[in-house]
Amino acid sequence: MTARFFADTNVVVYTLDADLNKRRAALSVMRTHPVISVQVINEFISVAIGKMKLHRSTANRLARILMKRCEVVGMSVETVSLAINLGERYQLSHWDSLIVASALDAGCDTLYSEDMQDGQVFEDRLKVNNPFVILA
Repeated sequence: MTARFFADTNVVVYTLDADLNKRRAALSVMRTHPVISVQVINEFISVAIGKMKLHRSTANRLARILMKRCEVVGMSVETVSLAINLGERYQLSHWDSLIVASALDAGCDTLYSEDMQDGQVFEDRLKVNNPFVILA
């Protein structure tokens, strides 16, 4: 079975970061063509327009590129139910638990994220890898 990787929104956002080291680490992850969810795309657009102050057309163009270069998974009622359970079990924010649930549903074994503890394992099969840990 081939390893499957999931990228959290922060990894996608850091591909545009002014910090060259963070940008390099994020681009390294994104070059693996990870799995992402519709949540990641929507959060990216929100951050790009809001915090990064990109024009909507630029944010949308980047989101379309993202959707072409990654495997995008949807979100179902079952995904949300799993996220609720994961949030309670692991004490995650709802948004983080949705990311974990989407990664588990997609059969991923690695979740690239800086929002959760590096090395943490969910459900004995999904390991968090913080690609920015050596930069801290």
